[in-house]
Amino acid sequence: MSGSYDLTKGGVLKTLMGFALPFLAANLLQSLYGAADLFVIGKWGAAESVAAVSTGTQVTQIVTSLMTGLTLGSTILIGRSTGEGNMRKVREVIGTSLTLFGAFALLITALMLGFERPLLKVLSTPEESFGKTMEYVAICAAGNIFVCGYNAISAVLRGCGDSLRPMYFVGVSCVLNVALDFLFVAALGLDVAGAALATIISQGVSMVLAVIYLRKSGFLFDFRLSSFRLRPRLAAELARIGVPISLQELMVRISFLYLMVVMNRCSLYAAGVIGVSSKYDVFAMLTGTSMASALSALTAQNIGAGKPERARRSLWYALGLAMGVSALFWLWAQISPQSMIRLFVKDPGIIAAGAPFFRSNSYDYFLVSIVFILNGYLNGREKTLFTMVSCSGGALLLRIPMVWYFGRHFAEDTGKLGMIAPIVSGIMAVYTLLYVLSEGRGRKKRTNQA
Repeated sequence: MSGSYDLTKGGVLKTLMGFALPFLAANLLQSLYGAADLFVIGKWGAAESVAAVSTGTQVTQIVTSLMTGLTLGSTILIGRSTGEGNMRKVREVIGTSLTLFGAFALLITALMLGFERPLLKVLSTPEESFGKTMEYVAICAAGNIFVCGYNAISAVLRGCGDSLRPMYFVGVSCVLNVALDFLFVAALGLDVAGAALATIISQGVSMVLAVIYLRKSGFLFDFRLSSFRLRPRLAAELARIGVPISLQELMVRISFLYLMVVMNRCSLYAAGVIGVSSKYDVFAMLTGTSMASALSALTAQNIGAGKPERARRSLWYALGLAMGVSALFWLWAQISPQSMIRLFVKDPGIIAAGAPFFRSNSYDYFLVSIVFILNGYLNGREKTLFTMVSCSGGALLLRIPMVWYFGRHFAEDTGKLGMIAPIVSGIMAVYTLLYVLSEGRGRKKRTNQA
């Protein structure tokens, strides 16, 4: 079963769900094996190990943030070309994308290893966990080629309308990662190094199996060395779409890193809280992020096929689905945040510091999902300049100043610190929605005039 969908035909809700559900399943599996590191460390490691994985994960997510824009750029360009029926261009985009990702992986690995210590200093990494954080980040950096390779292949398939096979590949990685976490950390006592090794080994195996499977299944790209060609015109087009998304993701990540700096300065317990909270952020917003990614590919194909209204209807369906799931996590955080934290860590200091943070931060589950989905739709329409300005402005002009102010006046009040994300996301959701509505009215007016 190929898992491919013609995203330009059929019922809108049925097509969206059929394409988005494998997205959701793949992201859920990816989140589970990301959470497995912290879960196992929380059960078999000390507080400094939890803080090390928490801080180290934030650093490695910088790579993911940069990579998101480039992968989404290839998904959108492939989706548009698929909608136009231009398969030759699709193959050329795939070759250019994979070549760019290989170069990116090597560059980012060198930068992470070369600037690891000063970066962790800037992040105010607690002294008690500094050495373990260095170890975790160094091992993860060595596996960047696998992370980039897997994500590049998944982006290519999704642009072609195939969201099922990426789910299979990440499923293999998830099962292997969890098994290796228990082997390396719980059984062999390798602590944070074991968690990092489990991650890069599982992603490496997944990437290799994906390439072997696609070659044997007659995929339209043959993965031969001669096919990995960098075509300047396509590289420029990918950069036009993808670089703004990468920059916005980087700015958002920097703003969250600044929040982590403030939490790290508060105490070792607060540093652990931000790591546990980030895991729940991922799960609570999973439907939103999955719908947003699916919506980008779906919108790109429908724009290529000349069906913009079909893409717009998908946007409203995606918003409704995401809000329902976010509500469940918000309710859990309001009723029993302690039970959420205990799933990952046993330290009473982290649990006590985390409960008020979870209650206030959980409102962001709704608001940031709205932002994600609206941006996913706009990215599919190649309005990436707006989303870059919006998200970068939200990070630099809203989140960072608020983190500074709250950190200065409420450094010991984790409940107040948890309010920052919902306030910022709420403001961004309002002006992004207004832009989408105005953009839709402008397009209808132009159509009527024509």
